[in-house]
Amino acid sequence: MIETLSDWLGLAQGWLFETAIQPLVFQLGFGEHVEDAFEGTEWLLIGMLELALLFLVLRPLESLIPAQQITDRRARWNDFLYTVLHRIGIFSLLIFFTLDPLMDAIAGWLRFESFQPLNLESLWPGIGPLAAFAVYFVVLDFCDYWYHRASHKFNWWWALHGLHHSQQNMNLWSDDRNHVLDDLLRDVYMGVIALCIGVEPAQYVLLVSVSRILQSLQHANVRIHFGWLGERLLVSPRYHRMHHAIGVGHENGDGKLGGCNFAVLLPVWDIIFRTANFTPRFVATGIRDQLPRSDAHGRAAPGREYGEGFWSQQLLGLKRMVEFARKDVV
Repeated sequence: MIETLSDWLGLAQGWLFETAIQPLVFQLGFGEHVEDAFEGTEWLLIGMLELALLFLVLRPLESLIPAQQITDRRARWNDFLYTVLHRIGIFSLLIFFTLDPLMDAIAGWLRFESFQPLNLESLWPGIGPLAAFAVYFVVLDFCDYWYHRASHKFNWWWALHGLHHSQQNMNLWSDDRNHVLDDLLRDVYMGVIALCIGVEPAQYVLLVSVSRILQSLQHANVRIHFGWLGERLLVSPRYHRMHHAIGVGHENGDGKLGGCNFAVLLPVWDIIFRTANFTPRFVATGIRDQLPRSDAHGRAAPGREYGEGFWSQQLLGLKRMVEFARKDVV
C-alpha cells in the first residue's frame, strides 16, 4: 500500500512539475535549481492535498459539532493564513532555501564521518514497507514528545511556543499557528533524527503528511473523543484540547511551566511519563496571562498581548523570547 501510494504521488508530482513548476522556474531565471524544485514539488503537492482534505472533512464537522462558539473569526482566518503559508506558501520557500541545504550539509558530514544510520531494512531483514513505516512513526513520535515537552520547560522556548497556545478560538487551522523560529528548530530536530535512523525520503514525506493531518484533527473545534480505549491509543480533539486549557495544559499546580498531554500523536508517552490528563471535558483554551488581571493597587489591567496578525505575532514572540530568557539565567 505504501509503495502504491508513493507511485501515485510520484506520477502526480511529475505532472505538476512538468506542466507548472518547471516552466515557472525557467521563466524566473532559476534554472540551476530545477532539480531542487522537483523535490519541492512533492511537498507542494502534499500540502495541496492536505488542504483539500481539511476543507472537505474537518471544516464541515466544525460547523456541525463545535466544541465552542467562535467569538473571533478574524483569529481563525489568521490561523488559516498560517496553514497556507506553512503548507504551500512562503514557509515552504523558506525551507527550500534554508533547511534543505542545511540538511544536505548534515547528511554530507555524517557520510564523511562514516556514520551508518540505523536502517530498519538492514537491522530487520524482511521487514515490509508498511511495518517499517509503523516503526518509524512510533520512533519519530517518541522524539517529538520530548521536543514538545522541552518547549514547555524552558522560559525562552515557551516564549516562542506560547504563540501556538494563545489561540482562544482553537480550530483546525491552529496546528500551524507557530513562531517561524520554533518551526525551523523542530524541522531541523526531526530531520536530523530521520537521517540518523535511516528514514527514506519518500517515507519521510508520508510520515510528515500523516502527522500533520492527525494534528489538524486534534486542534479542530469539534466535540469529538475516541472513548476510554481510543483516547489511550491516539490523541483526540478532546485530549489535546486539555493541553491547550488555560492554567492546566501549560502550567503545573504551582503556576510554573509544565502542563499535561504533551503527546503529539500517541498518548502512550504521556501515560508512561505521567503527564496524561484524561479529564472528559471540552475546556476553554488560551494562556492565563492573556486574561485581564488586577495590579498591585487592585486596579484592572489588561492581559499580555500576543498579537492579532501574522507579523505582530512573530515580532512579539521574539520580544517575549528575549524577556523570558532572562528568567532562565537569574
